Amino acid sequence: MSRIASQLLASILVNAIYEMRNYPVILINTLISPLSFLILVVFVTRGELLGFAIVGGMIMTMFQSGMSLQADLSHLKNDFKLQEMVVASPTGPGVYVAGMALSELIYSSPAIFILAVLFALYVPVTALGAVGIAVVLLLMFLTSVSLGFALATVSSDIVQSFAFSRLITTLFSTLAPVYYPLNLIPPPFQYLAYLSPTTYTARLAHSLAGLEQVSPETMMLDWLVVISLTAIFLWIGIRKSRWRER
Repeated sequence: MSRIASQLLASILVNAIYEMRNYPVILINTLISPLSFLILVVFVTRGELLGFAIVGGMIMTMFQSGMSLQADLSHLKNDFKLQEMVVASPTGPGVYVAGMALSELIYSSPAIFILAVLFALYVPVTALGAVGIAVVLLLMFLTSVSLGFALATVSSDIVQSFAFSRLITTLFSTLAPVYYPLNLIPPPFQYLAYLSPTTYTARLAHSLAGLEQVSPETMMLDWLVVISLTAIFLWIGIRKSRWRER
C-alpha cells in the first residue's frame, strides 16, 4: 500500500470506522436530518413533492457531510492536537483533508444509501440526468468541505465549530428552496433565496431530474454559478486557511 493510500485509510479509520463501530447510535443523526425534512414535505404536500424532497435530502446530506468536517477537524485539532502532529509529518494538508472528507462520506453512507434507493424508485431520471446530478452533488460536497476546512483551521473551540456548522447548514440546506421548487417562495423573497449557493444547486438538480422545467439559459447560468462558487470556496479553503499555527 502506498504512503498516500495508508494516510487516507488512517483518516477513515480514525474519523469514521471507529465511531461507527463503537458508537452506532450516532449514525441516527445522519439519517434523521435529511429524512425528517423529506417526510415532513411529503406529508404536507400529500406526496406531490416527493421527488423534490428526495433530491433535497441528497443535497442536504452532501452539504451536511462536508460541513461536519469542520467540527471533526476542530475537535481533532484543538482537543487532541492532531493537526500539529500531521503538520510535523510528511502528510500535506491536501491528503489530510481528502482522507477526512472521504471519512465523512463513509460516515454518511447509511443516509446516502437510503436516499439513493428512494431516488431510483421514485425519481424517473435519464442516465445522463443521473450523471449530471452526481456531478452537482460532488460540487456541492467540495464546496462544503472547503468551507468547513477553512473554518476549522481558524476555530478555537469545538463549541464554536458546532455553532458555525449548524448555522451554515440550516441557512444553506433547509431555509433555501432545496426540498421544494423555488417558485413556491413569494416573489419578493425569492431574491433572498438567490443568496444561497444551494438554491442554484437544487434548481439544477431538480431540472436534471425532470422535476422542474427551466430554460437552457437558466440551466447554463446555474452551472456557471455552481462551478464558480465551488472554485471560489476551494480557493478560500486552500489559500485562506491556517494550516500551521503562527
